[in-house]
Amino acid sequence: MATREPATPTSPTAWPGYSATSRIDDLRATEYHHLDRNGQVYLDYAGAGVAAQAQVREHHDRLLAGLYGNPHSENPTSSAAGSLVELARRAVLDFFRADQSEYAVVFTPNASGACRLVGEAYDFRRGASLVLTWDNHNSVNGVREYARAAGATTRYVPLSGPDLRVAESDLVAVLDAGRGSLAARRGRFGARGLFAYPAQSNFSGVQHPLDWVEVAHQRGYDVLLDAAAFAPTNRLDLSVVKPDFVCLSWYKLFGYPTGVGALVARRDALARLRRPWFAGGTIRAVSVQGDWHRSTDDESAFEDGTLNFLSIPDVEFGLRWLDTIGVDLVHTRVALLTEWLLERLTTLRHDTGGPLVQVYGPTTGAGRGGTVAFNLRHPDGTLVDERLVARESAAAGFSLRTGCFCNPGAGEGAFGIRRESVRRRLLARVDTIDQYLDALRLPTGGAVRVSFGLASTATDAERFVAFVQSTYLNRDVGVGSPLPPRLRC
Repeated sequence: MATREPATPTSPTAWPGYSATSRIDDLRATEYHHLDRNGQVYLDYAGAGVAAQAQVREHHDRLLAGLYGNPHSENPTSSAAGSLVELARRAVLDFFRADQSEYAVVFTPNASGACRLVGEAYDFRRGASLVLTWDNHNSVNGVREYARAAGATTRYVPLSGPDLRVAESDLVAVLDAGRGSLAARRGRFGARGLFAYPAQSNFSGVQHPLDWVEVAHQRGYDVLLDAAAFAPTNRLDLSVVKPDFVCLSWYKLFGYPTGVGALVARRDALARLRRPWFAGGTIRAVSVQGDWHRSTDDESAFEDGTLNFLSIPDVEFGLRWLDTIGVDLVHTRVALLTEWLLERLTTLRHDTGGPLVQVYGPTTGAGRGGTVAFNLRHPDGTLVDERLVARESAAAGFSLRTGCFCNPGAGEGAFGIRRESVRRRLLARVDTIDQYLDALRLPTGGAVRVSFGLASTATDAERFVAFVQSTYLNRDVGVGSPLPPRLRC
């Protein structure tokens, strides 16, 4: 059987609406031209955004033009640094259209650090519930350890169907299963518990409804919204959607700086958190002999030690930079590239008639972001080992992601792993990832992930499709050289 040529236009540039996003091509040629050096193709925006040259210049010029010191002091250099940090806080609130009287910004090392702040300080009293969707990132899954230690119950909402979505009826059922006594109502912090979910899955690209925030609120839950994968290419308006906690990593939005994230929290929810420790910068007063301390009464109570005061001002510039480009423009470009890629990949077939690509998650552009997870298949239907794809794509100059992407629930849903099978198989001694996969009888250890972002172009997508076709279409299984052991998942 001859390979069927897809009806999709051979280039995304032929799609209606693509020309309206041409400003991104202009920026690619100027501010992001370093992406095109040495024949590289960057396709890992879900892992990290890329920095514009303007961002690097701004950081350089600011450090050379001024003198900045520890904000915890009271001197001119301290005041200079503190003022820039406060400008960055204000810029974050403005970008997400959050009322300063309602929301506060806590700077953290990353989104994971923001999740940890909530987990360690949330009142997971006995009888409360932590509700999670299957496709949470491990930085959110880890909150369950705090819940378990406090005697709270963790409940998961499953994924359903090949699109790996969550049915709202399943969500409501799990939320209602955590219904407590008649006293469990909104405003009684910890009486019902915490619901945490990703606005966009970093595995499948599925975008869950933001109105689930209100669905959970109506049932008495506080809500932690993981916006790390969503915010880089979608508008999050906190004047409309009002989660209690939002976790973010700024390098995901615009590449630079790394090592700085944020917890954007409703002030009333932040005030109810009780931290299990204190550190420099988080307290108003402390006594060694009196065994006594008082925390500060603002966001600084959650910012341990000295802030990254030389990099936090880069957040303010990065947000302005993204605003000048336009989140909606980036969203449109990414959506076009994603839909084109999905149509091309899903129409590729071996001469045997079997599909070359198996996509995990939605195969159209509806209700999804610019992250596409998939595996490749040999002509006989067996899976191409993702480690081989990692090796060969890297040799061809492609930066993409392989593995399970720190999202075990989405992987278990994609591969059809059942709870009973996991528990039964893991009763045997398992020391390595490969032994774990063997115990579960899985044919491979993860997937391939391609993701688009702020500076992505049609050429990036076209080159990747050409690589997949030329490298894997009608390719026999073969033996090849040994692959390295899998080290983590």
